[in-house]
Amino acid sequence: MRATIREVSEAAGVSIKTVSRVLNKERYVREDTRKRVEDAVERLGYRPSAAARMLAGRRSFQIGLLCDNPGPQYIYETQAGARDRCQSGGYRMIYQPCDTGSEKMVAEVMALIDETHVDGLILSPPVSDHALLLAALDQRGIPYARIAPGDQQDRAPSVEIDDAAAAREMTQRLIALGHRRVAFVLGPADHLASQRRAAGYRAALSDAGIALDDALVVSGRFDFPSGRTAAEQLLDLGPAAPTAIFAGNDAMAAGVLAVAHERGISVPHDLSIVGFDDFEVAQMVWPPLTTVRQPIRELSAIAAGFLIDGAEPDMHLLLDYQLVERGTTAPPRG
Repeated sequence: MRATIREVSEAAGVSIKTVSRVLNKERYVREDTRKRVEDAVERLGYRPSAAARMLAGRRSFQIGLLCDNPGPQYIYETQAGARDRCQSGGYRMIYQPCDTGSEKMVAEVMALIDETHVDGLILSPPVSDHALLLAALDQRGIPYARIAPGDQQDRAPSVEIDDAAAAREMTQRLIALGHRRVAFVLGPADHLASQRRAAGYRAALSDAGIALDDALVVSGRFDFPSGRTAAEQLLDLGPAAPTAIFAGNDAMAAGVLAVAHERGISVPHDLSIVGFDDFEVAQMVWPPLTTVRQPIRELSAIAAGFLIDGAEPDMHLLLDYQLVERGTTAPPRG
């Protein structure tokens, strides 16, 4: 038989109300009392009824995560961080894929809210900058937290890294190795992180007095096939081809690396390649990829915590990034 909250209260020697307060992670519960309740819950295998909790507290104890990103690893890491934080806070995470280019997106999100009664939404980029969605959520008073928002950072609690600074530092590292023809593979045009990383790349060239060559800046989609296409375009430039290629994420960098191998180009001796994210693929390719590590799990976990803890709208956190040097970078030959 399923354990009841009354059995938990009897086993812990406290009232049902106290058990409820512990389960809801409320403050002002003595630590020894909290521990007795948690021990009783674990010993009895008690699982609270989501429906009962919702009726009692007018909350669903559910948080929605909205993503529009072609990278499966990005989606997985974002889900994992948000899910872990929700579980530790007694919440359930609901994942909803989105298409920010669809006219139906706002209606689909509103339907999710009506059907699940989520207590809040985590908006990952580029959803975090969808003007119509933000206006609709504000109008209905739905709490939300944003990952890497582009503007109006005091509109809702948010968390990010400095994409522009990270890309600038990585480009500076390539220039310090001796590279002067450094190419950049953009992500989707509507993705703010793509624009910020490109801005950092351009700033590093300017710092070094290197003129921007538009032929060395090509578009991608944050996926492996677009990285391949970009590499074909760049390596077909002949004598004007780059000696280093900075891909806007690891998936595109893996595509660039694959084309280099197919053409018999030695990496890193004839071509240096770097990426961004430090996903698992960065250590699976050969040579292992030099890249920028951003803490995606931590970003989404913090965003979930904003909603669970009721953070103020002007709460904004900037997390650290890290340059990870592996085997795809070296000084240019000759």
